[in-house]
Amino acid sequence: MGKPDVLMMGAYPAWDMEELDVRYVVHKLWEATDPGRMIEANRSTIRAIATRGELGASADLMKRLPKLEIVSCYGVGTDAIDLGYAKANGIRVTNTPDVLTADVADMAVGLLLSVARNIPQADRFVRDGSWGKSSMPLVTRVSGKKVGVVGMGRVGAAVAKRLAAFDCEIAYFDVSHRSDIPYAFLPDLVGLARQVEFLVVTLAGGESTMNLINADVLHALGPDGILINVSRGSTVDEAALLHALEARTIKGAGLDVFWHEPRIDERFKVFDHVVVQPHHASGTIETRRAMGKLVRDNLAAHFAGAALVTPVL
Repeated sequence: MGKPDVLMMGAYPAWDMEELDVRYVVHKLWEATDPGRMIEANRSTIRAIATRGELGASADLMKRLPKLEIVSCYGVGTDAIDLGYAKANGIRVTNTPDVLTADVADMAVGLLLSVARNIPQADRFVRDGSWGKSSMPLVTRVSGKKVGVVGMGRVGAAVAKRLAAFDCEIAYFDVSHRSDIPYAFLPDLVGLARQVEFLVVTLAGGESTMNLINADVLHALGPDGILINVSRGSTVDEAALLHALEARTIKGAGLDVFWHEPRIDERFKVFDHVVVQPHHASGTIETRRAMGKLVRDNLAAHFAGAALVTPVL
């Protein structure tokens, strides 16, 4: 039997591409001059989709591939994959959990320190020659502050663990209380925002969490509050956030994710109280190697008839 055909939605690092090219017939959608024609020409042989979290796999795409058996996602978030269609049609779905938890949690803490301590501004202050000519404005301490974590899953728990080491007082919002962690549970998100100075969003994406961080939450966070988002851009009402930043009804924000990324609202680029990242929280060599291996291991397991390593469906 020949090598299985795999449709790739977007490029992976070179070390993954080399391995995939050895094991599969890889149809690279991003290289096609006419992606639709490529899909149509190979619809009867493509058995797998290898995608990235932000690219996903729509129901329309899956409908066009009658031999499709599995969608393997490079990333944790599967909100851009139509799971309902996949489940109804017996298509397996996998993702890459756990291996990126530490890096995303590290980025959340890094963004919080950057916003609270004005680290990017201090760097510019030195580089532009201002040091010695004027005084750097005083900034905000992180240690010992009250922090709210929105979404106490893998990443949320890792963020809480790190900030507990800063002697922060941790509380969290989620769909239910977790008995295995020592932090205070608040079922009211607005109430949580009102009690804390820093709000860190680590939710999963999807319809159930869309715009959960809304104008009411931001108003409750208040003028001393800092918002950190390392989840999905869809979890924050971006219009409400932009208004809060423009009106300075919150102190600042650290953002790794946005609506319509990478074509983000230009205002985010000019705010002096916002630190931005290019959806790169998991962007370390170590984590990306582990993510790619999980994608490959799941594909290999599927085509060998073995149990999937990290199944979603």
